[in-house]
Amino acid sequence: MKKFQRNIVLSNLSFFSNAYIALLILVLVTFTGIVGFMILEDYSFVDAFYQTIITMSTVGFGEVKPFSEETKIFVSFLIITSLGTFAYALSTITSHFVSGDYKKYYKEYVAMKKIDDLKDHTVICGFGKVGKQTITTMVFHNKDFVVIESDPQIVEDVKKKNTFNIVKGDATKDEVLIAAGIKEAKSLITVLPSDADNLFVVLTAKALNPNLNIISRASIESSVQKLKIAGANNVVMPDILGGNHMAHLVSTPDIVEFLNQINIQGSNEVNLEEIGFKNIPDNCKYKTIKDVKNQFENCNIIGYKSPENEYFINPSDTTPILPNSKIFVLGTSQQIKELNVALQLIRD
Repeated sequence: MKKFQRNIVLSNLSFFSNAYIALLILVLVTFTGIVGFMILEDYSFVDAFYQTIITMSTVGFGEVKPFSEETKIFVSFLIITSLGTFAYALSTITSHFVSGDYKKYYKEYVAMKKIDDLKDHTVICGFGKVGKQTITTMVFHNKDFVVIESDPQIVEDVKKKNTFNIVKGDATKDEVLIAAGIKEAKSLITVLPSDADNLFVVLTAKALNPNLNIISRASIESSVQKLKIAGANNVVMPDILGGNHMAHLVSTPDIVEFLNQINIQGSNEVNLEEIGFKNIPDNCKYKTIKDVKNQFENCNIIGYKSPENEYFINPSDTTPILPNSKIFVLGTSQQIKELNVALQLIRD
């Protein structure tokens, strides 16, 4: 909650700085009037405050007591100053309503509150070509995420459409990552154009959240090892992936087309999904894959990840279901949906 309150304070200063300045000047003029009357006419605080207010407001009431020559000069300057201050304050506050700044502030308030409430979400750094595709996939799978983008025009366009959470700023800076909820996030994807920037983001994010699962983009092979040493769990090179895919379409086109028919938790006819130990039914935990197959006959278990992070294709029925393990299930979209409902991952 403290982070949200800090963000709101900064947002207030950003949107209403002119209004705050006008109010501050008004307070200073009022304070000057009170002190002046107390010194020049030996008024009590209450009388000085009253005389200051009726002087500044020009309501036309009489003086508490007749003024000396010095006080009349002081009052004249006080009236001139207060009239200018009132005019400035009124025009400034009115402009916020006329220009719609208060609506902009409210939208910013709602957006920051929404980000502050997120937990176990993904922070995506960069809104380029790779970033857009990443976001499209995240939206498709209904995953919570926050985008960090430095281009103010892109940020404004996204906020106008109100399609997803976005934070304006440099992703390499601590305060920007914190504003995106990095300390409560589960994963980070950095797809900035520069490998150096991605490396800095990985280092910074890992320092702020050591348990973060980090996926980074790399443009050159020499950056891959550096990013992994910095803390990236996975490093992806889009150019190499694209080149390999096209080469396989020439050498093994039918295999590639077959794999293209398999989607991960999507709307294709055939889908692949991973199920972690915590989502395995209690009556199957610490038992074997055969017990899971007996309970979910329509889905095929084609893979297994052991607690030691070893992967097995077509695991045997005697493979134990242990903590930190995962099973990979293949089935039709309807079968996967029924499996998710049975595991209470989604509602029917």
